[in-house]
Amino acid sequence: MAELRAAVLEANLLLPRYGLVTLTWGNVSGIDRAAGVMVIKPSGVPYERLRADDLVAVALDGTVVEGRLRPSSDTDTHLQLYRNFPDIGGVVHTHSTHATAFAQAGREIPVLGTTHADLAPLAVPVARALSEAEVADRYEESTGTILVEAVGDQGPARVPAVLAPGHGPFAWGADPRAAVEVAATLEEVARMALLTYQLAPGTGPLPAHVRDKHFSRKHGPGATYGQGGGPHDPVAGSGGG
Repeated sequence: MAELRAAVLEANLLLPRYGLVTLTWGNVSGIDRAAGVMVIKPSGVPYERLRADDLVAVALDGTVVEGRLRPSSDTDTHLQLYRNFPDIGGVVHTHSTHATAFAQAGREIPVLGTTHADLAPLAVPVARALSEAEVADRYEESTGTILVEAVGDQGPARVPAVLAPGHGPFAWGADPRAAVEVAATLEEVARMALLTYQLAPGTGPLPAHVRDKHFSRKHGPGATYGQGGGPHDPVAGSGGG
């Protein structure tokens, strides 16, 4: 548990470093699959004061198993993602400016360029709106449900992030740090998309053959990016180099 706490703390502290949060508007979690326990940021604690022993351990059924503070208000959303996506090991939620602007506009982020294609071969979708009943009962869990629905049959590797409408982005990865890298890439992709539309409102998606080439260079058994010489994290960060 100490190792997971350290990883989740490090990932949370990356959020302000990457400019993904204002005040306490975000959270990262990680999971120990063998133990069936998630570790998540406590609610409302400033990042500059956050310590490993402030983090809260929560079982997959939502029971707090370790921690003196109240867990993030988004805990049930994170848990719903872990329950439905057994291959992910980290989840992050932010209100990063540009990705949140797309979420508030209810507009998906299409694959306009290779930065996006390096991350995912599909548009970043917007989940459906929650009903009044879903908001009134199990709001946070229902938010997780609509995120899962938006991923659909494509799976969390091909759809590593979803925009909750009127709310903001949720992203995931193989571990907490990888999830933050997805969130950071998503924010840059959203910023680039907005600037692109300002310059050329009618811009269409990247040609499929270019898109697929970039995605395959970084994902799957044939990936050639980096120095590992083998399969890469299916939802790792983006960019050339």
